[in-house]
Amino acid sequence: MSDIGEIRMQVMWNRLISVVEEQALTLLRTAFSTSVRESGDLSAGVFDTRGQMLAQAVTGTPGHVNTMAEAVLQFMREIPRENMFEGDTYVTNDPWQGTGHLHDITMVSPSFLDGELVAFFACTAHVVDVGGRGFGADGKSVYEEGLQIPIMKFAEKGKVNLDLVKILRCNVREPNQVVGDFYSLAACNDVGHRRLVDMMTEIGLTSLDGLGEFIFSRTRAAMLERIQALPKGSWSNELVTDGYDEPVKLVATVSARDDHVHVDFSGSAPMSRWGINVPIIYSKAYACFALKCVVAPDIPNNAASLDFFTVSSPTNIVNAVRPAPVALRHVIGHMVPDLVLGAMAKALPGKILAEGAAALWNIHISARPVDGAAGRRAEVLMFNSGGMGARPGLDGLSATAFPSGVHTMPIEATEHTGPIVIWRKELRPDSGGDGEFRGGLGQVLEIAATDGHEFDFSAMFDRVGHPAKGRLGGKDGAPGVVRLDDGTRMRPKGWQHVPAGRRLVLELPGGGGYGDPSKRDPAARAHDNSKGYVSETQS
Repeated sequence: MSDIGEIRMQVMWNRLISVVEEQALTLLRTAFSTSVRESGDLSAGVFDTRGQMLAQAVTGTPGHVNTMAEAVLQFMREIPRENMFEGDTYVTNDPWQGTGHLHDITMVSPSFLDGELVAFFACTAHVVDVGGRGFGADGKSVYEEGLQIPIMKFAEKGKVNLDLVKILRCNVREPNQVVGDFYSLAACNDVGHRRLVDMMTEIGLTSLDGLGEFIFSRTRAAMLERIQALPKGSWSNELVTDGYDEPVKLVATVSARDDHVHVDFSGSAPMSRWGINVPIIYSKAYACFALKCVVAPDIPNNAASLDFFTVSSPTNIVNAVRPAPVALRHVIGHMVPDLVLGAMAKALPGKILAEGAAALWNIHISARPVDGAAGRRAEVLMFNSGGMGARPGLDGLSATAFPSGVHTMPIEATEHTGPIVIWRKELRPDSGGDGEFRGGLGQVLEIAATDGHEFDFSAMFDRVGHPAKGRLGGKDGAPGVVRLDDGTRMRPKGWQHVPAGRRLVLELPGGGGYGDPSKRDPAARAHDNSKGYVSETQS
């Protein structure tokens, strides 16, 4: 290919990325659920006619993007080409064919140009409710966790399946929000389609095959170079999490070969009877994310880069099979990167960050008037983050969602959705593990219902009994705490009640420290004290 041809292809690649960025922004701007529009709990991408991911939007979580990369192939298997038409949109929330639990809705739309199929657009978002028990770990099977939507058509030739919409409205607690999000997802793909057609028409393309080959060939060459530069061998790591009612052990063995890296989860705990199980599609998504952070963080994430990573596991908690309950699959799934990175730290000593809070401290609040009095009922979902582990050469980031990457929800947006008040939201002093580089701080939240209201909440927390470990001599981060303002301890998982007049206090875990604490720069310690990150007794 000539230099001019290379430049032209690069320009088209950049243009394609701008198409999926606008696709994702459409969802952000039109979504009804705060988890989408405020926190960016979504993904968007464009795929070629074989179902291979060409490009993804920067906005999005690894758990959505990397599962979506496989989900499109599932859609193509279920809906044959002869049943695909212009104006179609397909949908599912099947945990094993989508993103791992029922609350995530995945939509896929074929894109046609002059009657010919040229691409697929896909997007995923977390909706506030799917019926059943609600968002929590208390279900004993997936059948209790909400409405299951098999791969089917949300719209055919531009006409929405109103029967599906009616079923949705009859099965969820917030029908307007949920149905609104379905239409937002469909609009997201439609915008991507229209922008792609504009691009192809302007440039004079009739197919994305040439551009796809350009993207994939360069990605493969760059990835192979990085894989071959890794030390060769196998390294194992174990990590213990809180689980639901007993600790859960996770085990990963990472093997680096000449042309790929493999992760095996043999030895991990068996499936749980509670909803903390993880379908393998989600475990693989976060294992691949962790590997890519180490091997090739600067190489685009697409089908070619993901092909270099493989994952295997017997049936266990990270490879749960139907009908296991999986509503909180993210709690264990978000631990997978720390698990995999711990193995990689043995292969690449001195180059891997310490463990962090990992799992989001999501909380689903169901608020209502006391004793049936007049007032407002609402379902409120909040995403909160603890501290990241310290990095080689840098302190950990505080109150930051790693590995999910979702944004923090503004207090004002959260309070607007229901009768609750966030009385306190601040960094938690002394929560970051000490070290040459300090772990990131967790945060403290204090939540109450407004006058005349009470609420139940679904706890989805971890690192309460098993804090984030430091690395290379760094100290562990502080464990999380769940309590009422009168000191009553609450469980880290499961539905619980907060009476009117009481406040729920969440003390989020901190990240582990990195390196010998005696080597910390005195100026850095003085800065920690001046900012209140540590108390005088901890300095």
